[in-house]
Parts: sequence; C-alpha cells; structure tokens
Amino acid sequence: MIITRSPLRISLGGGGTDLPSYYREHGGFVVAAAIDKYVYITVHTPFANQVIAKYSKLEVVDSTADLKHPIIREALRLVGLDAPIEIASMSDIPAGTGLGSSGSFTTALLQGLHATVRSHVTPSKLAEEACHLEIDILGEPVGRQDQYIAAFGGITAFTFCSGDKVEVRPVPIPPVALSNLEDNLILFFTGYTRSASAILKDQDTRSMNKDKEMLENLHFVKQLGYESCAALEAGDLRRFADLMHVHWEHKRARSQGMTNATIDQYYELARANGALGGKLIGAGGGGFLMFYTEDKTRLRKAMTDVGLREVRARFDFEGTRVVEKS
Repeated sequence: MIITRSPLRISLGGGGTDLPSYYREHGGFVVAAAIDKYVYITVHTPFANQVIAKYSKLEVVDSTADLKHPIIREALRLVGLDAPIEIASMSDIPAGTGLGSSGSFTTALLQGLHATVRSHVTPSKLAEEACHLEIDILGEPVGRQDQYIAAFGGITAFTFCSGDKVEVRPVPIPPVALSNLEDNLILFFTGYTRSASAILKDQDTRSMNKDKEMLENLHFVKQLGYESCAALEAGDLRRFADLMHVHWEHKRARSQGMTNATIDQYYELARANGALGGKLIGAGGGGFLMFYTEDKTRLRKAMTDVGLREVRARFDFEGTRVVEKS
C-alpha cells in the first residue's frame, strides 16, 4: 500500500493571473503558501482484477476506461496503469472551499501512481503533469498555481510565462516576519461551498475575448502580487495586509458571483474588529475568508459570535510526498 499527501493552499497575491487565457499573452505572477491541511490518497493492489475508486462515491469497474471520475481515469491512463488497482481519497477540508483541493488531489494521486510503478517524479514534473491533465486533457478552466504550490510546498512565487514555462522561487521572508505571518493569518469558513468552474469560466472567456475591463483588473492584480511579494520579503506585514485588502476590492469586482451580501457583511465585521486586510480565498463565491490581524482574540470573538468556524493552519514546507509505502 502507498499513501501520499498533498497540501492545500492559500493565495497571498496575484491570484487569477495563472489562467492560461491570461498568462499566455500577458504573463502571470502568483505568491501562494501551502498549509498543513491535506488531501490523502491511498493506492493498493486488490485481490480482484478490477479498478476500484473510493471518493465521495464508490466505483468498481473492469478497466480504467470505464471509470466515471475524470481525474482518476486520466491519471491512470497518463501513468499507464489498469486493473488490478484500488484508489481511495480523503481530505482534511472538503472540496469547493477555495483552498485548491482539485490541484492537491491530482498531485497526490499522480505521486501515488508514480510510486506504484517505481517512477521517480520531481515536484516540477509532478506539477506539469497535473496541469496537463486538468487543463489540456480535461479542459477545465483552472489556473496553474494550485498544482504547483501543492507539489513544491512552502511560500513560493510563481512566474507563469508564455509557452507554459513556470519559474519557481521560494520567497525569502525574514524569520520573525515568517513567524508573525503564520500566527496572524486567520481562516474562517463562510459556510458556503461552491464549484469554481462558473466563475473561472467567465474570467477565462472574457480574457480570451480581450475584455478590456477584465484585462485591466488582472494587470492590476498582477502588480499587487509583485508588491505583496516585496512586502513579504521586506518583512513589512502591515503593508502586505493593506495590499490584501486592495486585492479583495479588485477581485470582488471581477465577477458578480465573486461574493454575496452575507460574505460582504462578514468582511466588514472583521475589518471593524481588528482585521488589517483580508479576502475570500480561491475563485470566490464561498469557501474561506482569510484575514491578517494583530488582534486575534478580538477578531476570533467577533467572527465566532456570528457563527463562523475558524480553521487554524500552519505552513507546509514539504509539498506533495509519499508518507507510507509498504
């Protein structure tokens, strides 16, 4: 049996500029952080000559081609595996919450399948294969940051170039600032889950159609990403928090489905109770609100009093890896 795990992520700047419809013409830049909330995959050779997939559903089929789960099916094809094989998945946080679970699922699955055939795979190759599977094979309107931050871990800056080249650089944050950043970033679940596809599809279509408003928004957000990275490297966390707030104001203008009245009320409540900056993580529409605060006690009380659930997280610096092989 092989068990792999892949971290979920939070975006710290530049989110949205990692979609091919934007970066292939204009270049993209994202700063992201892996967190210690994981997707786990187990791969096992069963006695029966079948393909067994256990996720939110159970599939038992005779061959890879018969699988309904698109990512599992195409990952098996990509690595060249068929029956007998059994795959099961678990996650610390449910899908549809904006923490990049699809990219984490895909990287953990591919890592497990490569380990099954005793094929060494680097973080770069793992991320490239996961992107190829989701974007090129399945045609999903997703970006590339989720797969890359899951594969590499840490707090990392990604430059997305035309030709699909990705430059990867760990962000050198001063140790004291890194500790404060980890302590002062707080996540609250809004209670809403959603599929990112509709929001991302709208952005994708408008970018491909060279919609001026969308492109100007993404250009601005990319510049904020550069400035956020510089603030983190300088250890200027108040500047980083200010930029996160500006980012949210522009992000919420990108799509009508980005937020709703309830989420906006939560955000304003947080700002009135010690949040220096914040935003909704992921494509929008639900999931987690992330805030930076220097008054955690006050902010926690305000948000939990209105029924929001805090999820405490630390940074993950290992990325996708095999945790057990027997």
